[in-house]
Amino acid sequence: MQQREQFMEYMLHYAWQHRMFPLSQLQTEHGEPIEVISVGRHNSDAGPDFVGAQLKIGDVEWVGNVEIHLRSSDWYRHHHDVDAAYDNVILHVVSEADCEVKTSKGLEIPQLKLEIPSYVQENYDALMQSDRYPRCRNSLVSLSRLTITSWLSALYVERLEQRTLQITERRKKCDLSWEQTAFVTIARNFGFGKNGDAFERWALSIPMSAISKHRDNLFQIEAIFFGQAGFLNDTFQHQHLQLSDYYHKLKAEYSYLSKKFNLQSIDPTLWRFMRMRPQSSPYIRIAQLAMLYYSNRLNLSRLVEANTIDDLLDLLSISVGDYWHHHYSFIDVEATRGVKSISNATKDLIIINSIVPLLFAYGKYKADESMCQRAISFLEQTKPERNSIISMWSDAGIDCRSASESQAILQLTSRYCDAKDCLHCRFGYEYIKHTPSYLKEIEK
Repeated sequence: MQQREQFMEYMLHYAWQHRMFPLSQLQTEHGEPIEVISVGRHNSDAGPDFVGAQLKIGDVEWVGNVEIHLRSSDWYRHHHDVDAAYDNVILHVVSEADCEVKTSKGLEIPQLKLEIPSYVQENYDALMQSDRYPRCRNSLVSLSRLTITSWLSALYVERLEQRTLQITERRKKCDLSWEQTAFVTIARNFGFGKNGDAFERWALSIPMSAISKHRDNLFQIEAIFFGQAGFLNDTFQHQHLQLSDYYHKLKAEYSYLSKKFNLQSIDPTLWRFMRMRPQSSPYIRIAQLAMLYYSNRLNLSRLVEANTIDDLLDLLSISVGDYWHHHYSFIDVEATRGVKSISNATKDLIIINSIVPLLFAYGKYKADESMCQRAISFLEQTKPERNSIISMWSDAGIDCRSASESQAILQLTSRYCDAKDCLHCRFGYEYIKHTPSYLKEIEK
C-alpha cells in the first residue's frame, strides 16, 4: 500500500512538472482561478518540491515554491507546518484535499486538487507491461529530429559524466597518478569486455616508476608486460612442449627485472582465450600495448595534445615487435596469417571507450571546458558502434549518425530502458503524454 501511494505521489509530481493539466480552468479549493506561468524548477535537495514557480492566483501574481503531496494531511505528517523552509510555498498540490494547510507563521496556503489524467496512468501501465523493446517504439516514428537529437545529446553527456566518476575512482587506485590512470583506462579497453577486468588488474600491477626506466627498450618492456600477465610461467605454459627461444629470453629477463623492482604477476588463469580471433588474443593485445608504450604514444600528454581525430588515429597506428609478426603465442610455430596492427574498427572503440572519457574526465579535473568540448567533438567525428542494441533501436526508427549518438543509445538502454525508468526518459514522456487513440493511430 505504501509503495503504491509513493508511486501515485510521484505521478502527481510528473503531471505537474510536465503540465499535464486538465483542459478546464484550474482553481484553488476556495474557488480562485489559477494560471500557471511556470511550474518552477524541480528540487532534488531538501525543501519544497519545486522552486521558483510563477503563478497567478485570482488577480495576484506570485513567485515562490510548490509542494506536492498525495493528501493535504501529509503536510502535517511531514511537519512542514513547523518548518520555516516551507513558508515560501505559494501552492500546495494534492490529489486529495482532506484539510487546510498553514505555514509556521499560521498563514493558510492555497491548495490545488490535481487529478492525474487517466490516459497518463494507462500509457505508463502499457509501457511497464509491454514485452516489446523498446517499449515506446509506437511513438518514436512521430518524434521530430530535434526532439531526438536533443535527448541523445543529453544522454551522451550523462554517459561521459558517469565514466568520469568511474575514472575518478580508478585514479584513487593509481595513487592519484593521472599517467597511471590513463594507462590503466586504455589497457582495460584492450580487453574488449571479455578480458577487461584482467587487463585492468594487469595494468594496475605495473608500476610506472619502474617501467619508465626501460622505456627505450622494447624487449624489456615486453618482458615486464608479459611477465606481469603471468604468461612467462612454465606452469601456465606446461601444455605447450615446444616453447620458442623468445619465450625463454623474456622469462630470463623478467626474472631479473621482477627481483629488481619487486614485481608480482597476476594470476594467469584470469585471462580468457575461448571463442576469440587470434588477432584479439591477450598475447597480441599486450604486444600492441608494449609497442604503444615503447613508441611513447601511450601517455596522457600526447592525448591531451591531440587536436583532431586524425591525431588520435595516428597515435594508435602501430604494429607489433618483430617476434609477433610471425607468432600468436609463445609456441615455436610460425604463423604469418593475419594483420597484427590495430585495426581501424579497434581504434574507433579505443577512442570511444577510453580516450574520450579520459580526456573528458581530465578536462573536468583541470576545469578546462575546451578539453571537455574537444572530447565530445571526437565522439561526434567517430563512426557509431555496430551491435545488437544499436540495430534494435535502428529498427524502431532511431538511427545513429555518430559515436556520440550510439553511446547515447547505450546509455538510454542501460540507464532507462533496462531499469524501466520511463518517467525520467524524454522518449517515455513523449509516449505518456499522448492519448491512447493517438498512439494507435500512428502505429497504423
